[in-house]
Amino acid sequence: MQKVGFFRSIHVKFVLIYVLLILVAMQIIGLYFARGLEETLKENFTNSIVDRMNLVEFNVREEITKKRKDSDPTLEQSLKNVLIEFTSDDIKEIRVINSKYRILATSSFENQMRVGQHSTNDSVRKSITSETIKDVIILDRQTRLRVLSVAQPIFNGNEIIGSLYVEANIETVFQQIEEINRILAGGAAVSLIITIIVGIFIARTFTRPISDMRRQAQAMANGNFMRKVKVYGTDELGQLAIAFNHLTNQLQESHSTTESERRKLASVLENMTDGVIATDRKGRVSLINDSALQMLGVTTDLVINRPISSILGIESEYTFEELIQLRESIALDFSTEEQSYILRATISVTQRETGFVNGLIVVLHDNTEQEKIDMERREFVSNVSHELRTPLTTMRSYLDALAEGAWRSEEIAPNFLRVTQGETERMIRLVNDLLKLSRMDSKEYELNTEWVEFNRFFNAVIERFEFSKSKNVHFTRNLYGSSLFVEIDTDKLTQVLDNIISNALKYSPDGGEVRFGVTVSGDYIKVMISDDGMGIPKANVHRIFDRFYRADKARSRALGGTGLGLAIAKEMITAHKGEIWAQSEEGKGTTIFFTLPFEQQEDGEWD
Repeated sequence: MQKVGFFRSIHVKFVLIYVLLILVAMQIIGLYFARGLEETLKENFTNSIVDRMNLVEFNVREEITKKRKDSDPTLEQSLKNVLIEFTSDDIKEIRVINSKYRILATSSFENQMRVGQHSTNDSVRKSITSETIKDVIILDRQTRLRVLSVAQPIFNGNEIIGSLYVEANIETVFQQIEEINRILAGGAAVSLIITIIVGIFIARTFTRPISDMRRQAQAMANGNFMRKVKVYGTDELGQLAIAFNHLTNQLQESHSTTESERRKLASVLENMTDGVIATDRKGRVSLINDSALQMLGVTTDLVINRPISSILGIESEYTFEELIQLRESIALDFSTEEQSYILRATISVTQRETGFVNGLIVVLHDNTEQEKIDMERREFVSNVSHELRTPLTTMRSYLDALAEGAWRSEEIAPNFLRVTQGETERMIRLVNDLLKLSRMDSKEYELNTEWVEFNRFFNAVIERFEFSKSKNVHFTRNLYGSSLFVEIDTDKLTQVLDNIISNALKYSPDGGEVRFGVTVSGDYIKVMISDDGMGIPKANVHRIFDRFYRADKARSRALGGTGLGLAIAKEMITAHKGEIWAQSEEGKGTTIFFTLPFEQQEDGEWD
């Protein structure tokens, strides 16, 4: 590196600048001196007022505590005489206020009417309540001059018996300060002019390259790396300019690489369906993508710089150190009574080559549907196995008995065969229902819809059950008063009504009642089928449309039910773009409702 000459050295230039800085420092010292002088003058004035107030306070206390005779002047007159004695040119007014904030006396002739009134002055109140002297500079409303307001408590032993309030003319102090400031300002102005003239010539030699580098730094901050700094010489500033240009080239290459990687990373994070959270080495969140915010139901400002264990709700189970050592994913259960919501968090550690931990990367995946599918699959397999095992076990027992010789008995054999045949038909019904649900789940069916007058259609289904019912159950109908034309698949809707009505009959006691109703609500018709059966516990009403659910499993099996009827009904009503639900009270019966789309037709359209 080339050696810098003495006269070109930046050190020499800084010496000259240092001399100029001394001159500036002198001006600063002068300013501080003026400020200190101002504080001193105000403090001296305040102290002189307080000293005189101490004398007044003594005389006022004597007058207040004095036992008066009939021949003595009143307290107000005595206090007024005391206050007038201490009045001077710099004291504008003196007031005496008792402990109940009533003005006892004032030295101002103009304010004599205020004697006996309640004082609202804040300084007086504060001096009495805090038992200390309170002083403040205020602006006189009439003369627009500054006034020193001082309130001093009056003690009688340890008891406060009042407060002494003084207003003093402090404007003369400020006039003295302004005069001193003018003198200092004049001297500072002369020194500043000299400093500027000398500084312009000296600073010009190095401010130009520095200004050029400043402009270059600003351009680099805005992403412009094409500009170069002009080299004015070979001194330290010149060599700094050369190094600055080299740094610009290096930053341009690094910025291009970093920007390319940043765009790739941002694109990946924005388009990921999984949530991604990054932490620093202390476990505080430093980055989170939109998917993670949506999964956790939070906003960025509530997450950044908070501990990751707190964000995930696992602070009671794992510390940050334990998360670093964790090698398996964690299930996060955010489920509520109304809705299940499960996330799976996969945690990986980011480390330097030395093994130093930089932080964690947490990937969140919504596992709710998968968990729900797994649970339903396990429950489905269990239910199907249980439903098939019962008839198969019965059939096996009867067939074993027949094989062992029961077939020779004309009384036993036919009964065993009827039971076996009944269990076979039950398994066939179960398999058929499962096939229907399978086709519905895979959408392998079409609705063969037609326009039907619903009251007539519903009545036909009810009459078929009423004609063939084996129980003494009374049917009550409350259908809509006029014609209702709906577009439905009659076969599938007949199966829906068959399943619901057969359940109502199955669980209704002898002498019970099954009620049927149809109403119109907006663009839908609402169908109601109600029974007087045993009802369903409130906690299980929402499960009535689940596959294999039975309110009374022993009784429904005895009557041949598979537990799939209402599940099939729900799928078919949903296919018709309607809704189905239940209301039940244990011991008082169950009501099934479902809706179907309905379009109000103009009069005469169906003629």
